[in-house]
Amino acid sequence: MPQTMVEVSHITMDFRMDKNRTTNLKEFVVNALSGKTNIEMFHALDNVSFTVDKGSIVGLIGHNGAGKSTILKIISGIYKPTKGAVRVGGRIVPMLELGSGFDAELTGRENILLNGAILGYSKEFLYGKLEEIIAYSELGDFIHMPLKTYSSGMLARLAFSIATVVEPDVLIVDEILSVGDEHFQRKSRKRMVELMTSSGTTVLFVSHNLQQLRQMCDKVIWLDHGKVRAMGEAAWICDEYEKEASGKA
Repeated sequence: MPQTMVEVSHITMDFRMDKNRTTNLKEFVVNALSGKTNIEMFHALDNVSFTVDKGSIVGLIGHNGAGKSTILKIISGIYKPTKGAVRVGGRIVPMLELGSGFDAELTGRENILLNGAILGYSKEFLYGKLEEIIAYSELGDFIHMPLKTYSSGMLARLAFSIATVVEPDVLIVDEILSVGDEHFQRKSRKRMVELMTSSGTTVLFVSHNLQQLRQMCDKVIWLDHGKVRAMGEAAWICDEYEKEASGKA
């Protein structure tokens, strides 16, 4: 019986939006006192449920605004859902936004220690993994330079190296594999498969690259306007999504 590592149960996420588009506090207060506030609820997710088994790689697809990043942030604990619950078994490492958890003024080496501490790893563990993380990142002498000098591809290398070398139980990735050169993208995909097969790491990731999803994923979840449109075997879901996108559905 497969072990469930992530259980998403009836998740709904609503955001309050001010349609008046006030640009400053004074304007907001004046509108509020005169009764001109126009708050509208945006339903980012609507009763979303799914499970992810230990050691599986699950992809999420959907148009922009479908709810992919929102559900990953809820699973990661960044957002609290309006309704529903999420259960995660084990240590989770989110890679959702380039530079999150980093300090632009510190060097790459210093940021490894900072980011690792934010993720909950001890100083002893991080110093033991430090040289391995640096070598995997292939940043060379840039590891001693402040992050404000890094390109987006270099930031992706550093973030991915920290997340995968420390071997999390659950790895959450949002489009970060599409950043950087082709060599490091191939290396990253290979490392994700190694994590899944050797250490049992469970991976959830968002990608618009259907070929990447077909090659890497056991299952794909298709989100459409905040709802689960379909989920199942990766090749089949990607084929159906591609047909609709090309107008052949």
